[in-house]
Amino acid sequence: MSLPPGFLDELRTRISLSQVVGRKVMWDQRKSNQGKGDMWAPCPFHQEKSASFHVDDRKGFYYCFGCHAKGDAVTFVRETENVGFMEAVEILAREVGMQMPARDPKAQEKADRRTQLAEVMEQAVQHYRLQLNTGAAAEARDYLAGRGLPPEAQARWDIGFAAPGWQGLWDHLRGKGVPEDLIMAAGLAKASTRDNGRPYDTFRNRIMFPIRDARGRAIAFGGRAMDPSDNAKYLNSPETELFDKGRSLYNHGPAREAAGKGAPLLVAEGYMDVIALSEAGFGATVAPLGTAITEDQLQLLWRIAPEPIIALDGDTAGLRAAMRLIDMVLPQLEAGKSLRFAIMPAGKDPDDVIRDGGAGAMQKVVDAAQPLVNLLWQRETEGKIFDSPERKAALDKSLREAIRKIPDPSLKKHYGDEINRLRWELFRGNRGSDRPANDRGAPRRGFGEGGQSGFGRGNGRGFGRDFTPGATPGLRASVLAAEGTAVEDQVREAVIFAVLLTHPHLLPEIAGELEGLHPANPDHARLQMALLRHAGAEPAELRDLVAQETGAETLEKLFAQSHIAVIPAVRHPHDSETALLCLAEEFAKLEARRGAEREISEAMQDIDRLADEGLTWRLSQAALAKQRAETGSQEDTTEYDTAPTGAKMSRDERSAFDALIAKIEFKKPGRKST
Repeated sequence: MSLPPGFLDELRTRISLSQVVGRKVMWDQRKSNQGKGDMWAPCPFHQEKSASFHVDDRKGFYYCFGCHAKGDAVTFVRETENVGFMEAVEILAREVGMQMPARDPKAQEKADRRTQLAEVMEQAVQHYRLQLNTGAAAEARDYLAGRGLPPEAQARWDIGFAAPGWQGLWDHLRGKGVPEDLIMAAGLAKASTRDNGRPYDTFRNRIMFPIRDARGRAIAFGGRAMDPSDNAKYLNSPETELFDKGRSLYNHGPAREAAGKGAPLLVAEGYMDVIALSEAGFGATVAPLGTAITEDQLQLLWRIAPEPIIALDGDTAGLRAAMRLIDMVLPQLEAGKSLRFAIMPAGKDPDDVIRDGGAGAMQKVVDAAQPLVNLLWQRETEGKIFDSPERKAALDKSLREAIRKIPDPSLKKHYGDEINRLRWELFRGNRGSDRPANDRGAPRRGFGEGGQSGFGRGNGRGFGRDFTPGATPGLRASVLAAEGTAVEDQVREAVIFAVLLTHPHLLPEIAGELEGLHPANPDHARLQMALLRHAGAEPAELRDLVAQETGAETLEKLFAQSHIAVIPAVRHPHDSETALLCLAEEFAKLEARRGAEREISEAMQDIDRLADEGLTWRLSQAALAKQRAETGSQEDTTEYDTAPTGAKMSRDERSAFDALIAKIEFKKPGRKST
């Protein structure tokens, strides 16, 4: 069976090689960089302990530096599942929801035709390039120069010009012997009922931008009109056997390569924005082709980078496009895959920002890019007044409906936490102590006033209303400066870090719990990140690696605390069972107390709506749960009996005592008992 043209290309675009390979290997966390799609593991094809097997997720290829095995997702499935080529394709197609095509005896013929169409497109690119140097293109050259594109940049982007005549390209290609049906099929000409039915050029009097696929083949054109009265300022090629507008990105291949080298992936609105950004040093820039981003394009973007930055024009249309994008993106979100939004100054596009302030000005805008949740919050609150219970309830309803679209339960929870925090800032931000106890230290800022926010409830930072301006960083970071239950949290966190550093072989078992710790103490936060980053290291090397990253003084400060020195799990470095029990207890106590505080925080929010007996009962139950979490391990559950003297004795101890008395025989020495 032969596959139709483009099927394998689309399959490889949709599939994630790291996900396919990840089912067979354990990734080396020290060498791997998931954000860049650069993954390493011991090779599944030969026995080894070192991580010599490399997966380049963005390019879709793997290679082993030990046994030299190499290939793509199809090859990997063939080798590991011991199946044939077509069966491997079917397995992968099912995973990404692609329908296997019916048997097509003419598949090779179609593949040959696509190759021919690509060759015709390249001939058109060269023709348009030559036309840019003619007298008819003087106005176009002036326009490009005015946009800051010298001839060298025009050549890099293969920018050309379509002359005003009706059959310029048609006559050129026919003179080269290109068949009429190929010119028409490539979308370069259209049929006409006039002039004896002679076809006419699709593009006339326009600056031409070649659109290439991820492999670099010219598949379409975008043309900017030079005539101000033209109905279409920008015009794309019609969809053809080569070109699917909703599944293509302008500058796809070069952007993928630049993103693989660490550049942030930017998504601009048009060709000129992409070119201006790339020429200014932002090489990982793409653009959808004259339409809103489609689901297929979103998946293409995530294959390039996990968190693309949408560069929006600072006008009403740009913001409207972003707001529409939110509803499409929410159902597609996954852990580690999202969007950020860089909003240009009012009335400007990226090209304007670069021309006015250079690459530095654009970098500031990119650095200030905001997370998707902030755009969602802005959409639901901007320009609205919430001065009544009904309006507040309407806001809550719309936000719940939006968050409900997120399929990942964990991600949905974090969105809820952040929306919860933003809601408190909106309704109670100026009321000081009215903020929930575990949120008093959260940044008091509105939308758009800074970088990425935290997760909201249970993740406060700082020291709340008792914070004293002018205190030193060392004092603010100390346990003594922590407020309320934060002291207990920091003590328990210190125990966890000390035990893990003493028993490093336990780290892989509790890495998930450690990731959700969210420490407020800066030293603890650094220790957490260092431990997670080196979770795959050899146990004997872990402590040295952490010390190199956080500084030896951080570890010295940790182990110098008096309560750390007396912990059995620290005093006995070879007692793994005690260490594991200690870690389980500390994590359980932290989660129990924080969970109780979250319940109290949520109940407190309902005061804005209605304070009734149900709310009172909910608060009392939450407070009771919190008390039990904090004192449960110390609660005396022993049953006592009261003696005639009034003294209390453990029932278990009394039973044991009575049994012992019953066994004793009272007799004098030398006398037989009767």
